[in-house]
Amino acid sequence: MRNFVILTDTGSDLPKDYYAAHAVEEIPLGYTMDGVTYGGEEGGSLAVKEFYARLRGGSMPKTFQATPDQAYRHFEAHAKRGEDMLVLAFSSGLSGTYNSYVLAARELTENYPEVKIEVVDTKCASYGQGLLVDYCVRKADGGASLAETKAYAEELVPRICHYFTVEDLFHLHRGGRVSAATAVVGSMLKIKPVLHVDGEGHLIAIGKAMGRKKSISAIAEKFRELQELGPDDPVFFSHGDCAGDVNFLLELLKDDLAGRRVEVADIGPVIGTHSGAGTLAIFFLGKHR
Repeated sequence: MRNFVILTDTGSDLPKDYYAAHAVEEIPLGYTMDGVTYGGEEGGSLAVKEFYARLRGGSMPKTFQATPDQAYRHFEAHAKRGEDMLVLAFSSGLSGTYNSYVLAARELTENYPEVKIEVVDTKCASYGQGLLVDYCVRKADGGASLAETKAYAEELVPRICHYFTVEDLFHLHRGGRVSAATAVVGSMLKIKPVLHVDGEGHLIAIGKAMGRKKSISAIAEKFRELQELGPDDPVFFSHGDCAGDVNFLLELLKDDLAGRRVEVADIGPVIGTHSGAGTLAIFFLGKHR
């Protein structure tokens, strides 16, 4: 029986039913699109398909991080019940959300000194963050204490591999990940980048391929090169409204994944704002990032 609460945020891209099934709390991050706020604490909801349809149609969403006040409200609800907490935060290399959690946790411990709260910078994003949450859930459900689960998370962080490719370089350019010239020339020549999240939690381009299938094959090769999986280690995939490409990648890795737990999820709007439609990613436990 777990004796503490696990919290994470929308940056994990965990499916909504995961939270209820595994007693994990979501701190909702949000975005604005076409003048309307979605997600967060008070925003509306928008189906993922509709989000990507609007994105492809030229809409320009903008995300916002969790504030210390928002985080504090989530934490205090548990503190009032005397519940200790493990908070697994979206990468500090990509968002200020982690810092908001740290500030909120510091204030909480002043007001509720009997409550323990541990905040971990996952240095992960999307379903890589979700994968780390899943490892921690299984560790805690196996009887690990708060301190033991935190230490386990920190041990795994440098080994949670994120490899992905994108269909359109425009959104990476908006986020400052590639130059305007690279985006224009790359799009004209059908050059597709291969990217990962590095050890500091930053999004880094590590290669490029001519055409979509070659870029997908490149991330399959990265999996084969770096994976260090035990029999119970799962492999997670996420995508930005490109299910056919997921199936292509799964077929490439069919023999490698035989008998293994595989999970596939949508890249939600918070991550999709920065990666764009057609993003395809694989997440797994590796030798290193």
